[in-house]
Amino acid sequence: MPTLTLERARQLLDLAAVRASQEHQRPVCVAVCDHTGLLLAFARLDGAPFRSVAISQGKAYSAARMGTTTQAILERLHREGIQVEYFCDPQVTALPGGSPLKDSQGTVWGAIGVSGLTSEQDQQITDYVAAHFLT
Repeated sequence: MPTLTLERARQLLDLAAVRASQEHQRPVCVAVCDHTGLLLAFARLDGAPFRSVAISQGKAYSAARMGTTTQAILERLHREGIQVEYFCDPQVTALPGGSPLKDSQGTVWGAIGVSGLTSEQDQQITDYVAAHFLT
């Protein structure tokens, strides 16, 4: 099984935090989890909304468990006319802002979730970090 280290999780968390600060000048919450969806690293930047704590963690969990972005989950729900509850996991969210961290073979090593901006901006940040996962 893939193992995402705490050191690497913190690097990815920092990458997301810097990106949010530079691009949007707003504080966010960032969560990084392992391939099972369990939390490895978390940060609530100074001034980030309290509600974003659970939301960022839920986005990371969902991306890891589903193996896809939370944006893709939302698109599937709309396309198929189903509800997120159909996945039988009360922790899964379709709120955009979560991306899986995959290797070149497509194996999920973990995921990252961001909350505190618009859903579109959160998703852009996690997609950016996911694209830099192997670098």
